[in-house]
Amino acid sequence: MSIKPQFRLLLAATAISASVSSYAQPQNTPDSNIVVNGVPASPPPPAALPQAAPNTVGPEIRGVITARNGKKMKVEAADGSSTIVALDDATRIKSGGLFSNGAKLTPDSLLNGLPVTVKTSKTIEVHGGGELVARQVSLKINDLKTARMIHNGTAQRFDEQTAATEALRGRMGDIDKYNIKGTTNVHFDTGESALSTQDKTELCATAASAQATENALMLVVGYTDSTGGDDFNQQLSEKRAARVINYLQQACNWKPYRMLTPTGMAKADPLADNNTAEGKAQNRRVAVNILVSKSVDGM
Repeated sequence: MSIKPQFRLLLAATAISASVSSYAQPQNTPDSNIVVNGVPASPPPPAALPQAAPNTVGPEIRGVITARNGKKMKVEAADGSSTIVALDDATRIKSGGLFSNGAKLTPDSLLNGLPVTVKTSKTIEVHGGGELVARQVSLKINDLKTARMIHNGTAQRFDEQTAATEALRGRMGDIDKYNIKGTTNVHFDTGESALSTQDKTELCATAASAQATENALMLVVGYTDSTGGDDFNQQLSEKRAARVINYLQQACNWKPYRMLTPTGMAKADPLADNNTAEGKAQNRRVAVNILVSKSVDGM
């Protein structure tokens, strides 16, 4: 049977419409007639980021600081070898010695010429390399004082100060060779070593008076009353003497090389009776003695 032309055109249009409709559907639309068995594949994990290796313990370095540059210092050992060590916010600076007073030190205290012991750790970078970082820097407070003298004065002045100090040590073998030109007593509360405002004023007045006395030296001696045990009182008397010396040198500008070796006498040589409150108050003291050698004092 033949198809009339108009019906033939209608059938062709219907076929074209169906074909276009099929292409217009989303290509990822699930087909309910298709069943998939199995476990979907997991997406690949992200690439692992490189991790820095933990710091390792570095060597202990003993020597003298020979250079500073920002947060790095060079330490020269006795054999002449040099090591560069970095400082950071976690670096601990520890002072020792009789008159250290547990002072908290900053990196500014690490001066050229200062003997130190440095405990280090070594940082390990991802791409190799690394550096030594100071975990703890230990020093002696007397060495720090010497380094500060070098830092604040010329080499010639330091040589003169060293010679003067050695001469004073030799002459201090016999205190009877000195005349006492004056004594200032600074007093303290029980168990304390803090200086009052009045004490500070008196200490600077004493230093000024000694400056006016030719060839004058100072001998500082700390004392306690009878309260407390012997070991405690010995440490307290030394701490009081150290506090006075520090103030005389730092605030009153008394030169360290004109200071004789300080002494802590604990409860020995009391000025007054330790059985009374008034007597104990007089015995809790530091005596600042102005001395002149008899050889230069005409006696």
